[in-house]
Amino acid sequence: MMIELRRYIDHTLLRADATSADVERLCREAKEHGFYAVCVNGSWVELARHSLDGTEVKVASVAGFPLGAMETHAKRFETEAAIDAGAHEIDVVINIGRLKDGDNKYVLRELRDIVEAADERPVKVILETCLLTEEEKIRACKLVVESGAQFVKTSTGFSKGGATLEDVKLLRREVGSDFGVKASGGIRDAVTALAMIEAGATRLGTSNGVPILEGAASAQNY
Repeated sequence: MMIELRRYIDHTLLRADATSADVERLCREAKEHGFYAVCVNGSWVELARHSLDGTEVKVASVAGFPLGAMETHAKRFETEAAIDAGAHEIDVVINIGRLKDGDNKYVLRELRDIVEAADERPVKVILETCLLTEEEKIRACKLVVESGAQFVKTSTGFSKGGATLEDVKLLRREVGSDFGVKASGGIRDAVTALAMIEAGATRLGTSNGVPILEGAASAQNY
């Protein structure tokens, strides 16, 4: 199976200590390797967009990251600010506690607010699957699809676990064949990346995009 692996990758830098030089390096690597997108915190969107001007590389930003527990208006403002700064995509963390409470109405209303604020840009909803039961993952998938978002995403990479093949398969099964599934958290090598794609992922969030491509080069013409 020939896969253009680079086009699956959101080249990610969400560390609290990331500097402007780090963001510029991220963008240079994304341009050089032809990644689908970079993913940065909100304060770096404008710099990333400027650095990637004239390229096909998208800029994604996060909202409600990494806990998802802040007030809906705060998440909406983050989304609007990121779009105003030039973000093409939004990765938002679902309100995990409200989901666990069974407050589907709250969760759905909030996700619809974020989708509206994104102004037709793709929204990826981070479920933080390591904190959820199977029933909660299934219910979350249904709410994300109903909200008008475009992706379910496994993880922030900041909790106790990242993407697993089992979770990617479950998300793919629940959202259907045409919906986006982003695997994120702990994807550090080409073997894992390719396995996630085979399990149903259509996008990969990773800070290890360059070594992943270098590892894949010996196995296939990426």
